[in-house]
Amino acid sequence: MGTVAFAGWTAPVRRKALIATLSSNMRPDCHALLLLLTVAGAWAQDPHELVRRSIARDQLDWVRMKDYTWQAHSTEKHLDSHGKVVSTKRETWETLMLDGQPYRRTLERDGKPLSPEEQRSEQKRLDRETRRLSSETPAEKQRRLEEAEKRRRREFAFLSEILELFDLLLDGETTVDGRSVWVVSGAPRPGAKAKSGDAKMLLKLRGRMWIDKATYQWARVEAETTDTISWGLFLARLNSGSKMTFEQTEVNSELWFPKRLLLTGSGRVGLIKRIALDEEIEWSNYRKFSVDSKIVTAPPLNPKN
Repeated sequence: MGTVAFAGWTAPVRRKALIATLSSNMRPDCHALLLLLTVAGAWAQDPHELVRRSIARDQLDWVRMKDYTWQAHSTEKHLDSHGKVVSTKRETWETLMLDGQPYRRTLERDGKPLSPEEQRSEQKRLDRETRRLSSETPAEKQRRLEEAEKRRRREFAFLSEILELFDLLLDGETTVDGRSVWVVSGAPRPGAKAKSGDAKMLLKLRGRMWIDKATYQWARVEAETTDTISWGLFLARLNSGSKMTFEQTEVNSELWFPKRLLLTGSGRVGLIKRIALDEEIEWSNYRKFSVDSKIVTAPPLNPKN
């Protein structure tokens, strides 16, 4: 029996033992208390349970994210067939929340602030989106919020399939940024079948998670493709051996947010174009919105600037 299946089957048994220990004697003696701590500790370190809790925490962060704004910076390097950098693209942007919906506003390109003309263009886009959202009917807003909730549920279902599809192993304990973490590795179980089309790509990945002991948050995630992954009727392909590193950081006692994403790999776009790139995204400057905060349209920039 695979590790995931075994963990899932035994978790209810351990929970039942824990409940039985508590209910049999409301004032347990030292032996009962030791048994309680042992069972609870074993359950908490079950890799299946660790990952389940971490997914639940990630979804809670997803919901709370609508109360924050942040900035991000990306560096995209395109490589030739020998791994030599042939071009580099840099961009810095700010993500605002407009009525609970994320909106991306570009701040810099290739290390340079936007020109006055580009700033005016960005401001016009922001003004249009602000007006569009403010003019929504109650029915239109409800549909938009329902679509956002569908995306969240779809993401949760996608991540939850890890528990069904992967053999998970507790590789040990270490520290990340001074915090104690569990290290959990995983690979698809032989013969496992995904329930959703989205989750089929999980069967072509293997990875490792560093889960914070105090909060069950992902401090770090690494993944590598073990086969070619295709999208859009095979018009986009990501080759085997592509790697991803994702890091998070504690923003405050309330939640964790992304800190860094590193993608390295090669593939194909369309029937001919081949690509090889390294991309790094770093997030920073998280700020919590006041409930009463409001995005307002700005006057046009002075053309003489």
